[in-house]
Amino acid sequence: MTTGQCTRHPFDAVLELEFLDGRGVRGRTVPEYANMVGPFGGATAAVLLRAIEAQPDRVGEPVALTVTYAAPIAYGEFDVDVDLVRINRTNQHWMARLTQGGEMKSTAMAIFGTRRQVWSDTEEVMPAVGEPHAYPVAVWPPLVRFLHNYEARVVDGGPPTGEAAPSSVSTFWVRHTPARRLDFPALAALADVFFPRIFARLGRLVPAGTVSMTTYFHADAAELERVGEDYILATARGHRFAGGFFDQSAQLFSRGGALLATSNQVVYYKASGLQ
Repeated sequence: MTTGQCTRHPFDAVLELEFLDGRGVRGRTVPEYANMVGPFGGATAAVLLRAIEAQPDRVGEPVALTVTYAAPIAYGEFDVDVDLVRINRTNQHWMARLTQGGEMKSTAMAIFGTRRQVWSDTEEVMPAVGEPHAYPVAVWPPLVRFLHNYEARVVDGGPPTGEAAPSSVSTFWVRHTPARRLDFPALAALADVFFPRIFARLGRLVPAGTVSMTTYFHADAAELERVGEDYILATARGHRFAGGFFDQSAQLFSRGGALLATSNQVVYYKASGLQ
């Protein structure tokens, strides 16, 4: 970015919404965040979260977001309808539905809550790793455009090399490129920044796609503001691959070791396991 110029970050284009009557909003896919088929699932999660976050009667900050990917989203415009399902003393329950041409493509359930000053502790410990610049930058296939919006420095489990592996663990230092400050939609997208774990196990690309993803936000807005444009440490692994589905768990830490978010997803795949 040249000094004195203000260039919109591609991720902010993802989050750009047109507000319609009632709670409805309209968005558009962004070519820079394309995946192998349709837009990057993390971008879809981010825009659904943003559609809820932007509601005038929204109270509190994101606590949990569950997104289901019912059908591929076509490139172009889409509509999101948002409903406030329930209000409790400290939280709100929201639902969002993304449609194109009247067809359901994706849904989201989100909880927003008011965080309180209570006893706190973290049991999950950040992996012992070196500083970001001690690790090589991942080189991603040109086909997967969204990954080129992130600088990922591979600590463990980089892009598939053609060789099968006994473990699906990947750990990256990652940040936006060009730089962008971390906020809740960006954190929701980063929870899905990992390539499917089946690629890591088989060492090659096979048909695969996320069916459902839940992200839990442990940090508040002030903590994300302190992270700013810095790297976060993102680590993920699968647990079982069977019957055409596998699960994935992930943790996202600040450089200082604070657990910012965790996520779980289930992914379908098609692979015989044979080369």
